[in-house]
Amino acid sequence: MLNRSYAAYATEKAVSLLAIDSPTGYTKAAAEWVRAEFAALGYPAEITVKGGVMIDLGGEDSPEGGLLLAAHADTLGGMVAEIKGNGRLRLTNLGGMKADNGETENVRVHTRSGRVIEGTLQLCNASVHVNPGYSSTNRTFDTTEVVLDEDVSSAADTRALGIEVGDIVAFEPRTRVTESGYIKSRFLDDKLSVAILLGFAKYVKDEAITLPRRTYVHITVYEEVGHGCAASCPAGVTEGISVDMGCVGSGLSCTERTVSICAKDSHGPYSYEVVGKLIEAAKRESADYAVDIYPMYGSDVEAALSAGYDIRHGLIGPGVYASHGYERSHVDGVWNTMKVLKGYLHI
Repeated sequence: MLNRSYAAYATEKAVSLLAIDSPTGYTKAAAEWVRAEFAALGYPAEITVKGGVMIDLGGEDSPEGGLLLAAHADTLGGMVAEIKGNGRLRLTNLGGMKADNGETENVRVHTRSGRVIEGTLQLCNASVHVNPGYSSTNRTFDTTEVVLDEDVSSAADTRALGIEVGDIVAFEPRTRVTESGYIKSRFLDDKLSVAILLGFAKYVKDEAITLPRRTYVHITVYEEVGHGCAASCPAGVTEGISVDMGCVGSGLSCTERTVSICAKDSHGPYSYEVVGKLIEAAKRESADYAVDIYPMYGSDVEAALSAGYDIRHGLIGPGVYASHGYERSHVDGVWNTMKVLKGYLHI
């Protein structure tokens, strides 16, 4: 049976995946980890040309067609835009990374040679005792800089370390799981849901379940820049569900302990039919759920529709507070998301 041990398993796997730096454009290691984890459970899993992972969970041929479950392993991050005269780095963001949120965070610069060099994103002239404009300065990637933890004072010094424009800069996730079940980390969006799909696949394998319809998992690697699921939708798929985060905030019903069912986001409404079936699945499995509307959100399955795939689409995920920042969810949200997946597939 689908018990809470699978939510604990998913949380454990999320912690492992969160430890792998994977800003958009630098996802090879994370994708290989995902492929290996699904393969270890006995599922066919392949790296796509684009760099994502396609997993076949099997299932019966069904008149209702196949189902695609999508999550993404790419995260927010930065890229070196300039090596400054003082040896420090100006960044450009990857995805929706915000300088005012990343200020004072430790970072890792990944050079083309494979060297990893640590530093911290700081406000330019960051000492409060020196800078009279500290509090009034607008934080952007032009007013902040990476201070490297190396003895550098010129662009030449920094280049001697192997750092160049275009190098990837990963922010420290600072992952913690509390005794009360809260999961805190950068990039729970969407590595927590990648782990949820891994946990759900383990349940299907452990129980020797033959799914009632052909079911695939696509772990994408360009979601944060809008085109993650715009390729590789398997033939025969008629429905796609993004398993991503649910937003927690003002005017919303979702909490970190519930599963979110999104009815509409910035791109418009999700399939009325799919949303209805997700709600019925939540009720059938006694999942604690909320239906919400997210005006500043987009998902993988919408990228699939934009690419021309003729599918119906939906979006679910565990509630996540402080999205695109230092995020927080809960093992109960993981558990409730798994329940909805089980109910949707009628297993």
